[in-house]
Amino acid sequence: MKDIRVLLVDDHPVVRAGLRAMLADFPGVAVVAEAADGAAALLELTRLNTLGEPVQLVLMDLQMGSGMDGVTATGKIRAGEGGSPPPPVLILTTYDTDADILAAVEAGASGYMLKDAPPEQIRQAVLAAASGETALDPEVAARLMGRIRNPSPALSGREVELLELLATGMSNRALAKQLFISEATVKTHLVHIYAKLGVDNRTAAIAAATKQRIIRGQ
Repeated sequence: MKDIRVLLVDDHPVVRAGLRAMLADFPGVAVVAEAADGAAALLELTRLNTLGEPVQLVLMDLQMGSGMDGVTATGKIRAGEGGSPPPPVLILTTYDTDADILAAVEAGASGYMLKDAPPEQIRQAVLAAASGETALDPEVAARLMGRIRNPSPALSGREVELLELLATGMSNRALAKQLFISEATVKTHLVHIYAKLGVDNRTAAIAAATKQRIIRGQ
């Protein structure tokens, strides 16, 4: 059986070196290229496809400095911008908020793993994602299941997005402009967010969302 050809995407050279060394110990897995951000990853995919050496899995970080982030890159890859058919993308990151997970899944990621997971769990996730299966870090899966079992209403994707922007200090007018909605719609979303989080103001909403790891702390 041929090795699974992997493109490794992370902005830290030392982290990439460590991940490459770990993956080198996985039978049937070969890192064939690296990229420091999403834009470079798309170029690598295109180059390898042109050479007739397509990648079979992209191992993607989320935040990569000032370069294209992992969620944006995942969406572009899955849309075929790096070549068709698009390879599956497995997120490997340190971030585990609901906002990050939701954004990655909506962008088309096949799996979501945390960098501090045991190597064997990462190996299994790589094999699963490469074969078209869904691969979730056990901690992430447990949190998602906990939210499913939680009777409190879940925040929608748009509400999570609004909360993230709210945490940056944006006014209602700025939020409306950023999201291409009216200020009245922003206010309606905020009412729903407050009710779901059991709070009555912006500060409390941001604090509750951060504590519950719905969004990242600022």
